Amino acid sequence: MKLFRFPFLFFLFIFSISTSAQSIIRTTLDPGQLPPPPSNWSKKNQLGFDISEIAFVNWSAGGTSSISGLFKGEFGRTYIKGNHKWANELIIKYGLNKQDGTELRKTDDAIALNSTYGFRKDTTSNWYYSAKFNFNTQFTNGYNYPNKDIAISKPFAPAYIFLGAGAENSNKQKNRTFYFSPVTLKTTLVLDQYLANQGAFGVKKAVYVTDPNDPANQILVQEGQKVKAEFGILLTAYMKSEIYKNIFYENRLSLYTDYLNRFGNVDVDYDTRLDLVVNAYVKANIGIHLVYDDDIKTKKDVVDPITGTTSQVNDGPRAQLRQVLGVGLVYAFQ
Repeated sequence: MKLFRFPFLFFLFIFSISTSAQSIIRTTLDPGQLPPPPSNWSKKNQLGFDISEIAFVNWSAGGTSSISGLFKGEFGRTYIKGNHKWANELIIKYGLNKQDGTELRKTDDAIALNSTYGFRKDTTSNWYYSAKFNFNTQFTNGYNYPNKDIAISKPFAPAYIFLGAGAENSNKQKNRTFYFSPVTLKTTLVLDQYLANQGAFGVKKAVYVTDPNDPANQILVQEGQKVKAEFGILLTAYMKSEIYKNIFYENRLSLYTDYLNRFGNVDVDYDTRLDLVVNAYVKANIGIHLVYDDDIKTKKDVVDPITGTTSQVNDGPRAQLRQVLGVGLVYAFQ
């Protein structure tokens, strides 16, 4: 039970701080002093921590005690003046899980930076001529558990960069945005030579030849490339709505296909979430994240029957699905 004592006390401590964090600020103006002009910038700062725990003591039906925690943050800066709009968003997530008898394991890991500049002909239109930049990577190494000897992903291995221009329809009242770009450059970075040599995440893999003196040995002739560039079509969509009182439904969708490399083979990234708001600080959420990318091959462990050594081989592309159910604290600040 010592495993769960600290997280539980930490949860209560954070909750007590959050519930007492409100303050009232009163300002007065000197006679004749004008109030400051309204800012063209709007801000969003939100931190959250979800925790789930299950513990067993002499439980006759059996079970494994475990605890999971997920830290997340969402930060936004939007500039609107006349016909110009510049929206910036940073999303970070990191989650861990600990079960009795197993090592600490990662459950979520993401850094996403989105920036969009748009210009419209008049202030009544929802259509913008837009340029968009997206960047995605992770904080720490990823593993095909229980194998922790070989990392299947690392920070900036991979990292994805999208840069393009197109048209965007943005409706602030309905809280939805659609973006279409027929000219988008997608760059895949694999800044780890070991993974690049394997051809991980679609980069060109290393070239080997058989050693003439030892046919069982392979000689590296050319290292794998760390960068892969593609040019294609990008479609993104965002929508958030209150489907019932204090129940919010949020969707993020990204579709991309390359002109030159198997045009029509679409990379899909779909993230949907249902938020149930208890109060200003407590929120429950249910989410599903679906990813399909033909360049991302799943890994499986293969044991050599003679030597007994374990190695990882590609098992082809697969649809990736992650489901999340959590209850935790959310703190918004200026």
